[in-house]
Amino acid sequence: MDELEKPKKSAGDVIHAIAKAGISAIPIAGAPAAEIFALVVAPPLERRRDEWIESIGDGLKELAQKVEGFKFEDLAKNEAFITTVTHASQAAVRNHQKEKLEALRNAVLNAALPNPPEQDLQLMFLTYVDTITTWHLMILKFLDNPKEWGTKHGITYPDWSMGGVSAALEHAFPDLRGRRETYDVFIRDLYSRGLITTDSMHTTITGGSILASRTTAMGKQFLTFISSPLE
Repeated sequence: MDELEKPKKSAGDVIHAIAKAGISAIPIAGAPAAEIFALVVAPPLERRRDEWIESIGDGLKELAQKVEGFKFEDLAKNEAFITTVTHASQAAVRNHQKEKLEALRNAVLNAALPNPPEQDLQLMFLTYVDTITTWHLMILKFLDNPKEWGTKHGITYPDWSMGGVSAALEHAFPDLRGRRETYDVFIRDLYSRGLITTDSMHTTITGGSILASRTTAMGKQFLTFISSPLE
């Protein structure tokens, strides 16, 4: 682990190249389909795979330096960890957004630590990261602790006497202002997954309650799982 190298072409890559020959006779705008695939799709996928592997390797090296008793050989024998890495890797190749890739990487690193969430929860959380949007993630982090989120992002809230959580949400995220139909979908999705305590941001409440946390115990566990253990 002292020196990480980018993966080299494997036998599987060679087999893939041979298999492409089978569709090379199908013309698309004058070019073989295989050539178009190789030009447009294959290089980005290979880059994503290589960058993902490097990021995981770097993260595990940092864990080894910071966590007493951390051993790579233990991970190699940990079937639950290998399963988590496999699922996270498949999701990582399917995604390009920085927020989701960071969440997947953090999940793998947390799975490598002692006493991670049970395996079924890990896989469910990985599915959440893979299938929800970055807006879901940002809103969930906001709802976990709006006051702390505001401090971290330089947001000063008005002194509301009454109102709905939607007022705080739109104040924190200007891009969501006037887009109730859009963010209501995100809220319902988070609620249906058991991550927040309410499916509506529009109930009128006192000002002191507007900035209260609205994540469930599982929502907090999910956020912990996708947060960096290196910070």
